[in-house]
Amino acid sequence: MPYPRRRQPNRYGHAERIISTQGHQNAEAAAPASGEDETVETVEPTPVVKKRRIGVLLSVALLAYLLDLGSKLLVVSQLEHKDAIRLIGDWVQLTVIRNPGAAFGMGAALTVVFTLIATTVIVVIIRLSRRLYSLPWAIALGLLLGGAFGNLTDRIVRSPGLFRGAVVDFISVKHFAVFNLADSAIVCGGILVVLLSFLGTNPDGTVHRDK
Repeated sequence: MPYPRRRQPNRYGHAERIISTQGHQNAEAAAPASGEDETVETVEPTPVVKKRRIGVLLSVALLAYLLDLGSKLLVVSQLEHKDAIRLIGDWVQLTVIRNPGAAFGMGAALTVVFTLIATTVIVVIIRLSRRLYSLPWAIALGLLLGGAFGNLTDRIVRSPGLFRGAVVDFISVKHFAVFNLADSAIVCGGILVVLLSFLGTNPDGTVHRDK
């Protein structure tokens, strides 16, 4: 439907009627006025969502624990009270011993203390897992957790009694020590923790640099 706009005089002095359509008016209204700034919409970048690595930690810990537990059950049933099995001459042998202390047979009278230390390590790792977003840290802490649980199981269930049980060691290295897979997991996890700390990475995935 046409809309009248205004009347203008023509060359004969009579008013001339100017007709405009609705579409033309809409086009004029939609057109920006000259000199006006156009508004630019800024899109905020999508924040990166970090993924927690508790599943990796638990998987590594479970694997380390099951390997340690299975190996101890096997060597106790097959090798205890028997001659050592040589793997690499006299350098690496399989022989079962019961160790009430720590590595190298130290602290044989402090079994309860080592049990408390292992329990403390487990609690600390569980607390760290709440802000664990780094994959390497998850692997390192998983090794520590699985190894600590492996030896703690021996302290609890093996003779001579609760929290005083002797740990089963069976890997003998000449001029070194007799140890088990739980000890190996703890050592590997500890080395990885030291390396990650030296590189400046944190369990939460951040990186710190010394000034």
